[in-house]
Amino acid sequence: MSDDKKRDEYDIELGEKNGKVFDAPTPPPQPRFTPAPSSSLSNNPILPILSYCASSILMTVTNKYVLSGTDYNLNFFLLCVQSIVCVVAIQTCKSSGVINYRDFKVDEAKKWFPISLLLIGMIYTSTKALRFLSIPVYTIFKNLTIILIAYGEVLWFGGSVTSMALFSFGLMVLSSVIAAWADIKHALESHGTSTSEATARISTLNAGYIWMLANCLCTAAYVLGMRKRIKLTNFKDFDTMFYNNLLTIPILFVASLLVEDWTSANIAKNFPVETRNNIFMAMIFSGLSSVFISYTSAWCVRVTSSTTYSMVGALNKLPIAVSGLIFFDAPVTIPSVSAIFVGFVSGIVYAVSKVKQSSKPKTGILPSSNTAPISASSQSMRDGFKS
Repeated sequence: MSDDKKRDEYDIELGEKNGKVFDAPTPPPQPRFTPAPSSSLSNNPILPILSYCASSILMTVTNKYVLSGTDYNLNFFLLCVQSIVCVVAIQTCKSSGVINYRDFKVDEAKKWFPISLLLIGMIYTSTKALRFLSIPVYTIFKNLTIILIAYGEVLWFGGSVTSMALFSFGLMVLSSVIAAWADIKHALESHGTSTSEATARISTLNAGYIWMLANCLCTAAYVLGMRKRIKLTNFKDFDTMFYNNLLTIPILFVASLLVEDWTSANIAKNFPVETRNNIFMAMIFSGLSSVFISYTSAWCVRVTSSTTYSMVGALNKLPIAVSGLIFFDAPVTIPSVSAIFVGFVSGIVYAVSKVKQSSKPKTGILPSSNTAPISASSQSMRDGFKS
């Protein structure tokens, strides 16, 4: 009996090495155990949803608090501090056994380095746009990135866009137009149409819109590039976070030393004595909140579902925009509130469209899809990536 068992194990091992797959014997049925509802608080879906929303609001508000200073211009230094805090935090969690991710490898770092450069472009333009624009306007314009990513997937990944998604894109554009009009209208009404203050305010808004456009382009390039690179490296969430932040630290540090002004006078402007400690604390919190967002995102998907997570992401736009009205001097007018509402609805419509699209078979007729024929070798390579 022992020799037969050893022979069977050898045959299975040899078959696996040769590419054959043997079905394992069906294990005997185990008694089903249903834990009590109150056995674990972490399995309550309300807690991860609230945690995800809170971490998103925390990161946006703290970044705006640091960047809202009239003379703050050390953006590269801010991003470097956030990356250092993030790496230290996740490394501490790994050492404590809370999370796990890959160890650093030079060959993987070389493959991921272009994505880190795109990340720097995305977060740098984000800080510049957030400095010149209010949180509600920034949140509304951020929706335009969804359009770029969607059609980027159509061009490069064979994605598709449904009629409902097209309708949500129209709402996103409409909300952005309303937000820009509300900002310009408020600037002219507050300072007059012919004063130097109004001209300066309009120039500030125009600079914010240009940086916001650059941020949308950089964000779309980062997301699409990361999606393609992940297929090659098979990175998980914390692998991506570790390599992104670790690789950006030396670049941001060197860029801050070479580009930014580190004279004592400029440091005093960026970090006034009366608010210096608060600014440093906000920097640390913003770095930690990026870790919280990644963790609570995975937690929300695990406890609920990807559908619920997508809806939470759409609904989360409203409290982020409202936080700008509460904590900062963003103008509360009928056009600005209307822009927030339209942007909020567009996010919900887009989330619903993605849910319906994922529940349908892939062989439907869609209004905008990349249906160009591809060669057999390209199809084989694509199937290999999927597997």
